[in-house]
Amino acid sequence: MKSLLILEDIAETRAWLCEIAREAFPGCSIHEEGSVRGGVTAATHATFDLAMLDLGLPDGSGLDVLRRVKQESPDTICVITTVMGDDAWIVGALSAGANGYLLKDQPQDSLIRQLRQIADGVPALSPSIARRIMDHFRLTGPVAPDDDLTARERDVLALIGRGMRNGEVARALDLSENTVASYIKGIYRKLGISSRAEASWHATRMGLTTDRT
Repeated sequence: MKSLLILEDIAETRAWLCEIAREAFPGCSIHEEGSVRGGVTAATHATFDLAMLDLGLPDGSGLDVLRRVKQESPDTICVITTVMGDDAWIVGALSAGANGYLLKDQPQDSLIRQLRQIADGVPALSPSIARRIMDHFRLTGPVAPDDDLTARERDVLALIGRGMRNGEVARALDLSENTVASYIKGIYRKLGISSRAEASWHATRMGLTTDRT
């Protein structure tokens, strides 16, 4: 990893993350930003090998920067670095294309080790996040076979997985909101789930959240 983007609004924490990155990737070049606006601008004008992105920023969500990075440079590895480890944030990050999720409350040595593993193709995941992912699928059960969902249900699930609300899905697919709600009800029943967060998990796992051209 030669070129890095670090997005973090707290200066002391940003300096700490830079120290970790330099230890993990000696000689790397680091571009620092402390806001969503700055992160989006950086992603628009430069290409990075790795982006380490905070989620809670003064002017919005780091997920907006993640989406822009993936739009401009799909090969950039994006790792969330945050203190927020609840399911909603994890689901949102994975749905937006995150390649890893690290909690900043870990020891520095652990973070360095997890970042170094990226070069070997190992996702950078904090142990507690990996357990949350495993527990989620253990509790919700296997994804229904692809042929259990109709083509239209898969379209709806894909858009839900990208964070769209019912009205946005309806406009994108030229359907009424009532029709979209009916599709969602059928998807929930077939997948054995009861929330949009779970739907996003399954959409990501089934490969439906990847942009298709």
